[in-house]
This record gives sequence, structure tokens and C-alpha cells, in this order.
Amino acid sequence: MTLKQGKNNQTYEVRSIDIELSLERRLEALGLTEGTQITVLNNDKKGSLTAKFRGTRFAMGRRIADHIEIREVKAQ
Repeated sequence: MTLKQGKNNQTYEVRSIDIELSLERRLEALGLTEGTQITVLNNDKKGSLTAKFRGTRFAMGRRIADHIEIREVKAQ
């Protein structure tokens, strides 16, 4: 499943990021790497997707979100 398919207020773990190298490096610099937990804050299926990871809110385009593979985090 990709981040683009994520549901609002759901937490996921990043499995992989498969996007052009310059964007991948930028996301890494912001702290978005494999294993990072990410919470979808707003994914209304139009416009940008807003998420929170490592204590920071971040908005990204749907094209970028479509290249971030995620998996659900089990509630503890």
C-alpha cells in the first residue's frame, strides 16, 4: 500500500521510498526514511496530503505520496 492510499488519523511505518534520487534524498534530509512512523493527518483524495512524522507536520503532493510504500502499525 502507498501513502497516497493511507487513511486519516492512521499511523503507518514506511517500508520503502521509490522515487527519483533527488526527491528521495530530500525526504531523507527531512527525516523520512525506511522504518519511520508516519501519521496521515489529511488525505481528502484531492490536492496535497498532510502527514506527521518525527514531530513535524509535512505536506506533500500526491505524486510523491504514491511512491512511498507503507504498512499499518499494530495498536499496542
